[in-house]
Amino acid sequence: MKPPPFEYAAPETLDEALELLAGEDAKALAGGQSLVPLLNFRFARPRLLVDLNGLAGLDGIRVDNGTLFLGALVRQAELERSAVAEGWPLLHQAIRFVGHQQTRTRGTVGGSVVHADPAAELPCVLATLDARFHVRSRRGARVLSAAELFVGPLFTSIEPDELLVEIEVPAPPADARSAFVEYARTHGDFALAGVALLESSQETRIGVLGVAPTPVVVASLDEIEFPDDYLRALVHELLRSVA
Repeated sequence: MKPPPFEYAAPETLDEALELLAGEDAKALAGGQSLVPLLNFRFARPRLLVDLNGLAGLDGIRVDNGTLFLGALVRQAELERSAVAEGWPLLHQAIRFVGHQQTRTRGTVGGSVVHADPAAELPCVLATLDARFHVRSRRGARVLSAAELFVGPLFTSIEPDELLVEIEVPAPPADARSAFVEYARTHGDFALAGVALLESSQETRIGVLGVAPTPVVVASLDEIEFPDDYLRALVHELLRSVA
C-alpha cells in the first residue's frame, strides 16, 4: 500500500517545526513506526508531513537533581542501552517488550507516547512512574500528567500545533522494587494485557495496559472494572507472577 499524497518539510530547529505545525493539517514524523502504517492504510491523511529527525536537542537522556529527562526523539533502542537510565529499572524491564529490535532502533520514546495505544508498554510504564510530559507550541509551553495526557485510544490532549518535547520521570523510592510482564500471542506482537509493578514502603503502584481506553494505574486490581472475565483472570495471573 502507498500513502496519500502529502507535502514534506524537514525543519532544522524546534522553532521552525512549531511554525510548520501551526499551519493547517500538519503531522509530525519521528520514528515513523506508528505513523507510516497509518499513512499506508490511509487512516491518516495530513496535508504536510513535518520530519523531526533533523532537530537537535530533543534526543538526549539526562539526570538533573535525581529526575530523569528523556527527549521526545530518544530512540527506544538507545533507552534500552542507556546506563544513565539504570536508576529507573522499570523502564529497562519494559522496553525489551516494545516491538522488535529493528523497530526499537527507529521508534522513539515520544512517538510511542503520542500514539497513545492502550496496549503499548511505554505509556503504561511512564504513567506508573508518575511521569510528566512537556509540550510546546508557538503559543507557549505546558506540562501534563499522564491522566491529563491520555484521554482515549490513540488520542491525547496534545493540540495539533503542539509537540511533545521532553518527558520528566521522578526517581522511584530508594527501597522500591519493580517488575514488568505482559502476555502476547507472539513476542513483539500487540499485548493482550500487561502489568507494571512499582512497590515500596511508601505505596504500591500497579500499571495495567490493554484493559481500558488509556493506561490504568491503581493501588489494587480491585479498583479496575475489567471488560470481561478473561482479561480479569489474565491480569491477576500476570500480577501474581511478579508480586
